[in-house]
Amino acid sequence: MSAAHVTVKHATPTTEQRAPIFGWDVGGAHVKVSLTDGHGAVLDIAQWACPLWQGLDHLERTIDLVFERWPAAQTAAAQHAVTMTGEMVDLFEDRAQGVRAIAAALAQRLGPRLRFYAGDAGWLTPQTCAAGWRSVASANWLATARWVAARVSDALLVDIGSTTTDIIPLAGGCVVARAATDAGRLATGELVYQGVVRTPLCGIAQRIEFAGAAVNVMNEWFATTADVYRLTGELAPQYDLYPSADQGPKTQSASRTRLARMIGRDAHEADPAEWRRFALRWRELQMREIGVNLARVTAAHPELAAAPLVGAGCGRFLAAALAREEARGYIDFGALAAVPASRLDWAATCAPSVAVALLAALHHSEAIDENRSAAPRAA
Repeated sequence: MSAAHVTVKHATPTTEQRAPIFGWDVGGAHVKVSLTDGHGAVLDIAQWACPLWQGLDHLERTIDLVFERWPAAQTAAAQHAVTMTGEMVDLFEDRAQGVRAIAAALAQRLGPRLRFYAGDAGWLTPQTCAAGWRSVASANWLATARWVAARVSDALLVDIGSTTTDIIPLAGGCVVARAATDAGRLATGELVYQGVVRTPLCGIAQRIEFAGAAVNVMNEWFATTADVYRLTGELAPQYDLYPSADQGPKTQSASRTRLARMIGRDAHEADPAEWRRFALRWRELQMREIGVNLARVTAAHPELAAAPLVGAGCGRFLAAALAREEARGYIDFGALAAVPASRLDWAATCAPSVAVALLAALHHSEAIDENRSAAPRAA
């Protein structure tokens, strides 16, 4: 496994040096890690493919790669702030076991200054995760939303990643989501289980138009959304970390072959322009599904009918397109994080890891200020 990373911002020199804070977003398919200087300046961001459903050894190897990238991450002074969604994978009997297992694996390697983001429950230790697992499980969307809400009072956060889409309403500087769990968020439309890399195309539509005729779609894992966005030119290779459905090349030619299989055809039966039009049709159907859920979330919050969309994730190009369609404003998460324009892609793609690191830095600063205020003053 190799990391996809970029240095995004240099720390501003300060008179008080603080230990680095690493923000971890441990998903079922990727691990994303952000490094801040402890004062709220993002220094570096990286992402690794980590198929957690295949075993915790993949997480162990990813931790090794994090240490290789940032030796400071394994020092006693380093602070680690973690959020996760990986507890959902079918490696674990249930989500509680998943939270415990991930927390234990990280605790063995990351040292004593490790805390888990738990929303209103605060920051939990590996030991308190066992009892507080419900607050830790799949809370990465909340970390991102809380951080964004402090900067954009009224908006809809749309985080479109490799696998899922989060649509989170923010009003009056608060997160006003109607549900907190994945099950509840699926019901409200705040979680859509579609992304721009790993989603099988048979999960997007059962019937689709090709060459002017509507046809049924094969319920086989012949192609994924990555094939669609390779043909539209919107999926950058550094975000395309998983093998293709047939383990074949991740080229436009091979993607045309895989798309053709979805409707019982071969790629040579149409020219490349026709297959690109076909890919755009898949794009349209996926945008329609996300748009339906955006409308569902907005309907519950009429005050957000004209609110801007804040885009995050490697598929945020779809969020920007939805904003244009609906004549809404659009704000990129990377711009909010004060990352230079030439480097904002990685901050936005790894938004939960950036957010949890910055939330931890803020929490640390507030604790320092509180301790100073409580200290006895000399007479």
